[in-house]
Amino acid sequence: MKLQRKNRRALALGALAVSGALALTACGSDDTSGGSGSGGATTAAAGNIKCDDAKGQLLADGSSAQKNAIDAWVKQFTQACGVQINYKGGGSGAGVTAFNNGQVAFAGSDSALKPEEVTASKKVCSGGQGIDLPMVGGPIALGINISGVDKLTLDAPTIAKIFNSKISNWNDPAIAKLNPGVKLPDLKIQAFHRSDDSGTTDNFTKYLIATAKSDWPYEHGKTWVAKGGQSAAQSSGVAQQVKQTNGAIGYFELSYAKDGITPVSINTGASAPVEPTVENATKAIADAKVVGTGSDLSLELNYGTKAEGAYPMVLVTYEIVCDKGNKADTLAATKAFLRYTASEDGQKVLAENDYAPIPDDIIAKVRSTIETLS
Repeated sequence: MKLQRKNRRALALGALAVSGALALTACGSDDTSGGSGSGGATTAAAGNIKCDDAKGQLLADGSSAQKNAIDAWVKQFTQACGVQINYKGGGSGAGVTAFNNGQVAFAGSDSALKPEEVTASKKVCSGGQGIDLPMVGGPIALGINISGVDKLTLDAPTIAKIFNSKISNWNDPAIAKLNPGVKLPDLKIQAFHRSDDSGTTDNFTKYLIATAKSDWPYEHGKTWVAKGGQSAAQSSGVAQQVKQTNGAIGYFELSYAKDGITPVSINTGASAPVEPTVENATKAIADAKVVGTGSDLSLELNYGTKAEGAYPMVLVTYEIVCDKGNKADTLAATKAFLRYTASEDGQKVLAENDYAPIPDDIIAKVRSTIETLS
C-alpha cells in the first residue's frame, strides 16, 4: 500500500509538472501581440490566478462592450483553473434578463441594475439580491469611415444633432467650424446605432443629456429612441457596418475602433480636443463616485467633465452577481473568476486590450465584496 501511494504521488507530481509546462507553452504560442512584453505579462497573470475549488463550467451573458476583455480573462483563467466559461456577450439587456431568469452565473451590464431589476433578482438569489460590481472601464469611441478624412473633431451638440438626424451631411458648417483645415466631402452621413438593448447606448445617451440637453430631447436608456439612422446588433455589428459604409459614423468601445475605422476626438471645452484613449478615459473615470448601498457598488460618472485630457464619453461595465444565494455548483468558480478579474493582474489585462482599469479605491471595495459572496 505504501509503495502504491508513493507511485501515485510520483505520477501526480509528474503530471503537474507536464501540465504546467504545457500551460506555459500555450501562453507563449498563443501570443499574437508581436512582442515579448505582452506575452510575459500574460504568462505571469496566469501563474498568479487563485483557483481554490473552482471546477466545471460557467454560463454568462451580457455586455458586448466588455466581450474582448472577458475573452482575454477567460483564456488565462481557463488555462490556470480548467474551468470552461461561456460568455455570450449578447448585450446588457440580454444579460440582465438571463441573470434574473436564473440562466447564468453572472451577467455583464454597462448600466447598473434598476430598482425593479433588483427586485426581480431576489427570486433567483435565495436570501439575497443581484449587486453591481464595477469591473471594466473604457471610452465609448465615435468611429467614422469617410474616404479621404483621417482625423475629425466633434463636440456634444454636433454629435447630438448627427444622431438625431438634424445634421445630415459631412460638410455641414457646424462640422467644418470644428475642423479647420480638414477637407470635408459633400457626403451624406450614415449614422449607426445599436438595435439591441445596450448599456453602451445608455451611457452614450447619458453623455448627450449631460452635455447637449437642448439638442437631445430624449431620456437615456438601453433602447435607442431617436428617429432616423440605421441599426446593427452589438458593438461588433455597429463597427462592421461603419467599416463597410463610406460616410458612416457609429459608437462602440475603443477596442472596436480599428481596421478601417477612424476614432473621433471630442471638443469638451478644454484647451484641446480629447482623443478616445485608455489614459484619457481613466482620467474621467477617476472622478466616479460609488452611489450603491450595501454590497452594491454602482457608480455615478461625470459625463460633463472639462478637465484637461479627460475623455468624457466613458462607460463602466458591471459584473452582476448574487450577494447571497448563488448556486452551490457555480459559486466557487464564479468567485475565483471574479477574484482574478478584479486582481492587479486581471486589471492589467484591461489596458493591454484598450480598456481602462477601475480606480484603485473602487476596485479595492470590489475585491472585498467578492470574498463575501455566498
